[in-house]
Amino acid sequence: MLGRVLIRRLVALYVGLWLYGFSMAVMVRAGLGLDPWDVFHQGVARHVPISFGAVTAATGVAVLLAWIPLRQRPGLGTVSNVVVIAVSVDVGLWLLPAWEMIAARVGAMGAAVLLNAIATVLYIGAGMGPGPRDGLMTGLVRRTGVSVWVVRTAIEVTVLSTGWLLGGSVGIGTLVYAFGIGPLIQLLIPAVNRHLPGFQKADEPVVVPA
Repeated sequence: MLGRVLIRRLVALYVGLWLYGFSMAVMVRAGLGLDPWDVFHQGVARHVPISFGAVTAATGVAVLLAWIPLRQRPGLGTVSNVVVIAVSVDVGLWLLPAWEMIAARVGAMGAAVLLNAIATVLYIGAGMGPGPRDGLMTGLVRRTGVSVWVVRTAIEVTVLSTGWLLGGSVGIGTLVYAFGIGPLIQLLIPAVNRHLPGFQKADEPVVVPA
């Protein structure tokens, strides 16, 4: 029984991470704005000779180094987050075209946010360690005593502003993601709980992995 639960969690972890990266690629190709961290990743990628996925991975490693003074401990999901999402987003960008019709771009944006929510629920539910960026947030909350929303807002405003100044895409997609991802995740968690025992319960606080 325990073996089957572990296998389910591992499958959920890696499927969730792969879909998360692919949803990022869809959002990039939609060209209507990205979530704060991806605005930063895209902005940096415009100035360095490496891929979007490689920037994502490098950022993840840099953020993990910031865990050391915060005494955060990574899990399998933490390390996997850095590698799998980076590969997935680059594969997605290689496979997907850049849509020109506005209807296609809007549809892709909506699909990307929904896919990201599904991926997030799977990844959270696997319970194998937070993503690097969420670990930074929770570590700062624990060490400073400042509330989650203040720390998260400060981090995301900082990366969003920096990414925008570097040329990252900010637009309607940024707002749709910001206001839509939380409710979508909360809506999807009960459905996943029914099929994957031991997952995060619907009444627990939702933290979107990054």
